[in-house]
Amino acid sequence: MGAVQAQEVKVGFVSTERIFREAAPAKSANAKIEQEFSKRDKDLQDMGARLKSMADKLDKDAPVLSESDRVRRQRELSDLDKDFQRRQREFREDLNQRRNEELATVLERTNRVIKQIAEAEKYDIVFQEAVYISPRIDITDKVLKALNK
Repeated sequence: MGAVQAQEVKVGFVSTERIFREAAPAKSANAKIEQEFSKRDKDLQDMGARLKSMADKLDKDAPVLSESDRVRRQRELSDLDKDFQRRQREFREDLNQRRNEELATVLERTNRVIKQIAEAEKYDIVFQEAVYISPRIDITDKVLKALNK
């Protein structure tokens, strides 16, 4: 009867969070999104400032305004506020959708690199999420280096 020899399992870990924060493709995706959305963001900030100044002016003028003028200006303010809220919501939705699209592309590329490293260095399994990781099995730096080429 021969003794069965336990085979050594080679395990690796990659921090997706670090990839999204430090990898060149992730940084370039963030810059692209920033550029795409900066004008809309500025327009929203300007609209918010205009809304605040209208509200302040209405508060200041309210005691001397006729009832009809006060009601008209409150309605204008309310309409502008509804428009502002709607635009903010659409902005957030569009921004999140674009961010998700870009991150999916980065993740796909990352997974290809991880697979190449795993095959080349004979890893049996590579995890991307874990509660605890020994630095000994963390191959995030290798993946970052490959992505940043």
